[in-house]
Amino acid sequence: MAVKKHCSQREDTHSRRAFLHILGASAVSAVITPCLKAVDRSSRKPNIVVLFADDVGYGDLSCYGHPTIRTPNLDRLADEGLRLTSFYSAPSCVPARTQLLLGQYPPRVNLGRTGSGGNGGIPDGRITLAQALKNSGYRTGMMGKWHLGYARDESLPVGKGFDYWFGLPYSNDMRRPWVKTDVPLWLYENTKKVEHPVDQDTLTTRYTEHAVDFIRKAKDEPFFLYMAYSMAHLPIHTTDEFRGKSRAGLYGDVIQTIDWSVGRIVETLRRTGNENNTIVVFASDNGPWLDLPARMLQEGNLPWHAGLPGHLSGAKHTTLEGGPRVPCIVRWPGQIPPGRTSAEMAATMDLYVTFVKAAGGKLPDYPLDGYDLMPFLKGQTGKSPRDTFLYFKGRGAPEAIRVGPWKLRTVNGVELYNLDIDPSERYNRAAEKPELVRQLTERMRHMAEQVGVEIKNASSSKRR
Repeated sequence: MAVKKHCSQREDTHSRRAFLHILGASAVSAVITPCLKAVDRSSRKPNIVVLFADDVGYGDLSCYGHPTIRTPNLDRLADEGLRLTSFYSAPSCVPARTQLLLGQYPPRVNLGRTGSGGNGGIPDGRITLAQALKNSGYRTGMMGKWHLGYARDESLPVGKGFDYWFGLPYSNDMRRPWVKTDVPLWLYENTKKVEHPVDQDTLTTRYTEHAVDFIRKAKDEPFFLYMAYSMAHLPIHTTDEFRGKSRAGLYGDVIQTIDWSVGRIVETLRRTGNENNTIVVFASDNGPWLDLPARMLQEGNLPWHAGLPGHLSGAKHTTLEGGPRVPCIVRWPGQIPPGRTSAEMAATMDLYVTFVKAAGGKLPDYPLDGYDLMPFLKGQTGKSPRDTFLYFKGRGAPEAIRVGPWKLRTVNGVELYNLDIDPSERYNRAAEKPELVRQLTERMRHMAEQVGVEIKNASSSKRR
């Protein structure tokens, strides 16, 4: 009971703070900022902040074309940094987090079952991004969804390189009636279970306040903050202060709550003197969850409580572009030129390599699948080091490959698309370009072997 009372008090505080920031963040900032001590931290290693949304589609932000969802803080982040339009994660939750935090394609890592009732986790010997940065002198904190193992304390974030964690061990739908499980969904602080049932209305605001507190406590040591939002994964929730504010309905309210959170975190970086020495990345784990299974259409979930893939085809759980291709914004004042948009390829695995190198750290001595993006991000070159991406749904064989503008997909027959011309994957050109199909098939087979899987033979082309 004491825990619930404590949480309730925090929620009231967080709601009041959220309301203040909605009505007058600039006024509050003007009063408080002169009271804070400005510190020049530009000469030390960069801080790193990763804001990783859940099931947010390519078309869900106003800076990526949504007509009615308003995301002014993310739009500003894009204006002040680099907006990527060919950024790849994975088609679902666990593979996305594997790629981001381990820098490897999913078949390289056998996690086992990491959801409700699972006893899997990151194998010993694998070095997470948090561990690599901690080894370089970083203070590390995580807020939000983990989904990489929880059965043992050493499988939780605090056992995998994070100094502090406040969040859920897996997806917020992993309870009855949506999932057949008798394992309760708990909110954790480090290794301690602190709340059940979880008040999901306040998850985003509470994650945010814990993130703000983590930033404020940073002193002279660089920090890594991993903010893994539980939203906008079904069931979607937000607080009373945000509910009913978006023309896009409840889903729009949830996205605008995330946008508020981004603004709150960036404002805290500025007020603590960390803004100019912090790399901020916003991305999503995968595309929107469309074509919902019947089990999810309960307890108020509706089919339109999901996002949009924009002009892309497909959605979560598919290797069409709308599954793994997600919004991504990167900002580092004074280092990454502002106001740029690029269609060059990049992926979550690249963030692992880029951040460890930016921190002056040591990369693991086993194979990684990422590249150092920093020269590209800084505008020192117009080309990304990534020219190829493999599309995995899990630990099985890849379903597709992209090399340059060309994507070969072999799920139901052979599909070939020029994504620069046809990002919606409408025009299958496999029959027109058999030699290119052969070359890409061989490239995909060779790369699959490198990560330890074997692909099936491609069959005849399928027209769409």
